[in-house]
Amino acid sequence: MIDEFAAKASEYAGSWDRFFFALVAVSAVVVAAVFVVIVGFSIRYRKGSDAYRPTLPKSLGFEIEIGWTAATAFAFLFIFWWAASMQLREIIPPRDALQIHVLAKQWMWKLQHSNGVREINELHAPTGHPVQLIMTSDDVIHSMFLPSLRLKQDVLPGRYTYIWFTADKPGVYHLMCAEFCGTQHSRMTGRLILMTPEDYSRWLAAQPEADNLAKRGEALFRSLGCSGCHAPNSAVHAPDLHGVYGHPVHLSDGRVVNADEAYIRDSILLPDKDVVAGYQPIMPSFRGTVSEDQIIELIAYVRSLAWEGRQE
Repeated sequence: MIDEFAAKASEYAGSWDRFFFALVAVSAVVVAAVFVVIVGFSIRYRKGSDAYRPTLPKSLGFEIEIGWTAATAFAFLFIFWWAASMQLREIIPPRDALQIHVLAKQWMWKLQHSNGVREINELHAPTGHPVQLIMTSDDVIHSMFLPSLRLKQDVLPGRYTYIWFTADKPGVYHLMCAEFCGTQHSRMTGRLILMTPEDYSRWLAAQPEADNLAKRGEALFRSLGCSGCHAPNSAVHAPDLHGVYGHPVHLSDGRVVNADEAYIRDSILLPDKDVVAGYQPIMPSFRGTVSEDQIIELIAYVRSLAWEGRQE
């Protein structure tokens, strides 16, 4: 049974709630103070009343205005620091994060674990271990919303976006799309199933056997003829992909980019966009040839080559 909407399943969710309720409390105090002043002044200084109406000296009015502005500015800076520090801590995932690929399309969530297990509208993940979602869309803009983790991230066609979390409370929670994506947007929902590490391992072992993403990517890499150019002993002058993932790449136009998922995807679909320094732009585009699922497999294969060490 899905837990209540406001359930908290991570430490970050608790931090976010504290920040949110602090903002609500501050806003309530300000609104109440303004309301009391408006009502009080409306009654005391209503038309026809004999209330004393002194005229403030210009210097005193100026000092009050400066003080109010300064107090508001300091309060804003404190709130900005609190929110920014909380968000910045969650930008970079740990290196050992479990990576799960997410492909959004009208109107479902397709998820692939690194060992090849696939899910539709369900995300199984362990507690106590960081999990990173690598997401893209097959059609329009969607938005991954995990309310129990207080996480939401737009999922864009033609780009990769990321979120990560470390859950601490097993259970079944909501997973939904928070961006209007078509007539059946409201039905684009699913379940986030958080399990203890032991239960998660048993669940993985019970799934139908399948080649992992990297192995499927390697087979696709060879069937597309990519190995004929990118193999270390190839006669064609093309970059060696061993150890490329996660490292800086020097380009022919002088730029330096990081070889992440987005770079590899662009190299497959837009090979003339980022040409590696010292190489000619001879690679063909595979746009229209490979699907988003296959791109994910190819990226997993290139990522697996990073463990074999970089070859200069």
